[in-house]
Amino acid sequence: MDDDFDDALALANGTAGLDAALGPAPGGGRPGGARGGGRSSGGGPSRPAVGWAEARTAARYAARPGEPVELPLPGALGHVLAEPLPALTDLPAFDTSAMDGWAVAGPGPWALDDSGPGVLAGDTPERLPDGHAVAIATGARVPDGATAVLRSEHGFAGGGRLTAPATPPHGGDIRPRGQECRTGDLLLPAGALVTPAVLGLAAAAGYDRLTVTRRPRAEVLVLGDELLTEGVPAGGRVRDALGPLVAPWLAGLGADVVATRHLGDSAPALRDALTGGDAEVLVTTGSTAAGPVDHLRPALRELGATFVVDGVAVRPGHPMLLAALPDGRHVVGLPGNPLAAVSALLTLADPLLRTLADRDPEAGPGPARLAERVQGHPEDTRLVPVSHRRGTATPLRFHGPAMLRGIASATALAVIPPGGAGAGASVHLLGLPRN
Repeated sequence: MDDDFDDALALANGTAGLDAALGPAPGGGRPGGARGGGRSSGGGPSRPAVGWAEARTAARYAARPGEPVELPLPGALGHVLAEPLPALTDLPAFDTSAMDGWAVAGPGPWALDDSGPGVLAGDTPERLPDGHAVAIATGARVPDGATAVLRSEHGFAGGGRLTAPATPPHGGDIRPRGQECRTGDLLLPAGALVTPAVLGLAAAAGYDRLTVTRRPRAEVLVLGDELLTEGVPAGGRVRDALGPLVAPWLAGLGADVVATRHLGDSAPALRDALTGGDAEVLVTTGSTAAGPVDHLRPALRELGATFVVDGVAVRPGHPMLLAALPDGRHVVGLPGNPLAAVSALLTLADPLLRTLADRDPEAGPGPARLAERVQGHPEDTRLVPVSHRRGTATPLRFHGPAMLRGIASATALAVIPPGGAGAGASVHLLGLPRN
């Protein structure tokens, strides 16, 4: 076990080497589950849930970035640069026309060869003699000898001559070679996210492939016999809301989601899923409680997993967990209530996946001031859906642990400290994926 992982355990649990004292934190992954606060199932010792900020830090340091891979430009989208990106050429690579018009040499009037279309993008023009002009298109290479480009609306052509009220200034409407960068200039540092604009810049600078940090593979395991995958809830069963939600959320955090599987409440199926596959991160929904069909913690103990975070002092979502399997893969256990699961995604999955994908660990909208008072839990942090605009965060209704209506309208979650926060108080905001 490496030093970073030891440090993550120590930070989350207050000491290192807790393999012998990793009994599960209590709590309910589903309605009716045992409540948290220090009680454990399966005979494990009692200990309090870790604080919210400490849990996020522990998740961040529980892993290391993936290995560098070289990918063609289209495949690099959404990855992070593993190496700096120097320019392979001057940009522009030659003097180019910034406008449609005429390339002119010296002061006018000019002799004009109007027998053809002039210089088009992609052409290699001949040298332009002094006192001559030639039509030129935007983006075309400026002929050697040209001193400026005269815009089409400023000149008058006819009879083999070009005239203008005034001679354009030297270099006018010419993009000089190397205006944007010179060969070898640093375009982007390692760690930059590859966006569509970055792909365009890389292509312009001469790249066909990019060296990036490989995105972590993730698999979603949906637990619960009561879940329907289609239709209207009926007969005591409810629709699975987390299967459709979690996979794109993980993708927005930098993961490649290889599958979403529905396992029901089968302990053998859960153990098989935790031991098979090649995903570095397994994200489960439900089964974080101490009820008779909540098999996640017993399965993890049976497999020899190390609990990095076992319960968090946050509402909703306090029974969440982060565990490391002996082969180095990670398991993020989300409670089964929808908003509680979102809380766990932002608390544990977000920092873990950002580290694995080598993304900015603190990406988000930053702080904002509350539009109104928000009641807090006496001891735990609260995460509350808000709509924020121009530095003001307005709490939204429908923010119960089992509700998604508030988060569906939210632009962020506000971090409310124990005891609450009054109107005008500055609070930290957690950004939400928008893909």
